[in-house]
Amino acid sequence: MARQTLYVECFSGISGDMTVGALLDLGADRDVLVEGLKSLNVEGYELDIKRVSKNGIAACDFNVVLKGSENSPFVKRNISDIFEIIERSAISENAKSLSKKIFLIKAAAEAKAHRIDIADVHFHESGAIDSIVDIVSAAICLDNLNIDEVFISVLHDGTGLIRCRKGMIPVPVPAVVNIAAEHGLKIKETDIVGEMVTPTGAAIMAAIKSERGLPHNYTIMRTGHGAGKRDYPNEGVARMHLIEELP
Repeated sequence: MARQTLYVECFSGISGDMTVGALLDLGADRDVLVEGLKSLNVEGYELDIKRVSKNGIAACDFNVVLKGSENSPFVKRNISDIFEIIERSAISENAKSLSKKIFLIKAAAEAKAHRIDIADVHFHESGAIDSIVDIVSAAICLDNLNIDEVFISVLHDGTGLIRCRKGMIPVPVPAVVNIAAEHGLKIKETDIVGEMVTPTGAAIMAAIKSERGLPHNYTIMRTGHGAGKRDYPNEGVARMHLIEELP
């Protein structure tokens, strides 16, 4: 497959599952994704991938359904544990490298938010499973589509406060703010109350974005939509285009 160029529109925010859903909708091979995830040997979840309608827009819904007793808040994994899981898997070297890059961006942002060393950032089991599956899935799909260059729109986020494990935090959440500041992502606050950009979504965008801006002239070759889980009064999808730059 020839190298391809991706344009990601984040007018309804961005998350890990929205990213994977849109990439699957663009044509990433579902069987390759499932086999790659199996090789991680991570238990405690199952996949639910289906077509849905979000405010009238048909989209792919990629859902990581957590299950079982392994989802205990007392089980924790740090970045080294997660890197070991990725390295032991049978996914491509490119997908491994991208997965680790995304996780490192996310862990660094969390470390800065909590003023701790990156080695001390721990992902509690339910969050670790969700992050591992979303991040590795995004890397597998990007590799499968042979994406060479990626352009990212402004990330639209909500406002107000949301509850996390340790209490209430402002939106955009601190990890997202740190990722945007470190990697040059642009955030636009909307009047929607709630979180629209997740740390995982922001970390994926930071890891894959190109340094140059979106070309002025291009042709859209194919479009995919990935569904978000929250019901906000907007489209609730991430839209991605495979594009071809014109002279």
